[in-house]
Amino acid sequence: MRVLVLGAGGTGGYFGGRLAQSGADVTFLLRPARAAQLAQGGLRIRSPLGDADLDVAHVTAEALPARVKRAPFDLALLSCKAYDLDSAIDAIAPAVEAGAAVLPILNGLRHYAALDARFGADRVVGGLCFISVAKDGDGAIRHLGRPASITFGERGGDVDSPRTRAFEALCARAGIDHLRSPRIARELWSKYSFLAALAAGTCLMRAGVGDIVAGEGGGAFMAALHDECLAVAAAEGEPVPDAAAATARDTLTQAGSPLQASMLRDLQAGHAVEGEHIVGDMLHRARAHGIDAPLLATAWVHLQA
Repeated sequence: MRVLVLGAGGTGGYFGGRLAQSGADVTFLLRPARAAQLAQGGLRIRSPLGDADLDVAHVTAEALPARVKRAPFDLALLSCKAYDLDSAIDAIAPAVEAGAAVLPILNGLRHYAALDARFGADRVVGGLCFISVAKDGDGAIRHLGRPASITFGERGGDVDSPRTRAFEALCARAGIDHLRSPRIARELWSKYSFLAALAAGTCLMRAGVGDIVAGEGGGAFMAALHDECLAVAAAEGEPVPDAAAATARDTLTQAGSPLQASMLRDLQAGHAVEGEHIVGDMLHRARAHGIDAPLLATAWVHLQA
């Protein structure tokens, strides 16, 4: 399987790098500045799971059509931020139009409509990841904790498809924690309901989970936010299983926890955030189902401001 990885930022750089480290046929699709950086110093991963310094194949958008013509890709791994989705879709289009499937590991769900409209739903595999990672100023990929997993699966049709089995084999060979799920919609909603509550809560309060729940009413606030998100999942036809909901609730209300959404780190650094894609979209889905979600509404106003 030939894999095209869009970008070499935190998420794409980590997972694409681990695949390349194992000998998989991986090419990174990069902007010219990042391509020059990798050409000079390689892809560097710093992680509690093991550091890596890699020479990796890469290509710019301008050169991609010629590269695809010589050797088509089987899979495009999409790991951009939601606010870069339109340009990311344009960038990978030559590979997908030549036959590659798309595996997005973005947060949230809103991107599927855009991907389906451009490429067709049969070309788009369901996917998500769990990782806390960032790209340092010098270009190194810094893995901030031990969890680093990918979950993926067909959204319809053959849940045991050759393309998901092929990617599963690549992940296994690379030592990447992974799950090929026959119920990817359930997995997506389990993560999205947790993440939306985490992002809304920590961004609204400008604090980590431990600091929020240490205050009077903090634990009840985080639990109520999570309840709003769980209600949306159920209304969308994918109720989060009790065990997954309980695990998420424990994480969202854990005393002393330093956990905060990456959206909060971006917000505090003055960077663009995925507020509309994560919190705004969850609120809009709630309203479409007639669900009262006052905490999500407050968090969304705050993120816009």
